[in-house]
Amino acid sequence: EPEKYFEEKPHLKQVLDGMKDAGKRLIFVSNPTPTSSYLQLSLSQTNSNSPFWYCDAGMNYVVGPDWRDQWDVVITSAGKPAFYTEDNRPFREVDIGTGKLKFRQVLKLEKGRVYTAGCLKELTQCINWSHPLSSSSDQDDIPYDDIYSPLTSPNVMYVGDSLFADLVDAKREFGWTTAAVTPEVGWEIELQRKTEFRVAGKAIEMLLNSLRLYQRQLGTGLRSKEDLEVMDKMERLVSSWRDEQTRLLGNSFGSVFRARYQPSLFAHSLRRYCDLYMSNVGSLRHYSPQHRFYPESPKLLSHEIRGSNPGKNVNACRGNESRFLPKKHMSGQI
Repeated sequence: EPEKYFEEKPHLKQVLDGMKDAGKRLIFVSNPTPTSSYLQLSLSQTNSNSPFWYCDAGMNYVVGPDWRDQWDVVITSAGKPAFYTEDNRPFREVDIGTGKLKFRQVLKLEKGRVYTAGCLKELTQCINWSHPLSSSSDQDDIPYDDIYSPLTSPNVMYVGDSLFADLVDAKREFGWTTAAVTPEVGWEIELQRKTEFRVAGKAIEMLLNSLRLYQRQLGTGLRSKEDLEVMDKMERLVSSWRDEQTRLLGNSFGSVFRARYQPSLFAHSLRRYCDLYMSNVGSLRHYSPQHRFYPESPKLLSHEIRGSNPGKNVNACRGNESRFLPKKHMSGQI
């Protein structure tokens, strides 16, 4: 009864087929932890977490029995992060029928077969991908021991659902283009479309703008007791509306992208280490495999967002008044 353990991803096969039709090379790499059963990627991206029997069960249910044909390389139980950090871990082939390992040396990774363990260096030596600057026609030539390796460049897009376990190293160590699958994006977009949430956001914006204008009118002198009381009351109203937004999110912790109303560590890391983020892999169906994404302006400081006050030379800007502007995002609800 796979439906008890796996989520249906009706658009996943469409995305994979589109990638293959566009000439993309797809590599499947998984970790040896079958207990990590939240299949946000439906076990079909480069960082699913299971041995072969688990991957096979999930992919058979989500994509179909011929799922291995869509991948140029299938690697299960890779043992990340050692897969990326070590350089002396050889590959072993998995017997598809029994799930047991074959005791023979692997010198070439072939489509349709399943492998385990290994490392990135072995991967570059066991696949026949042409060097971008090489004019050699010798398929056995392996020109990957330099910075021009096709697996250490932005031409590789790594799709994963674990920001700190996978995507950070993929971006920092190899400079790959990274795409994070973050289901909270879809939930929050749906919530932000609701009237109650929009009203709360407008109320907060109006109150904060009123506080700024009020202080501008008061000038640079000392505030009276009445002035401070007015500001205190307005700030309490802002807090109450923010509490309402948290309540609408349906959990006591609020948004994963916010620490109260500031960008959270997760949000900052998402911006820093991920080129794309989406609610699910099916979101890619809305774009051509050759689509180019252009990010929003990465402004995080107040002086970059609002500029200086009109008519005044104001150099003091509060860092905690910055706004989180996402780089590039995709939602399944587009």
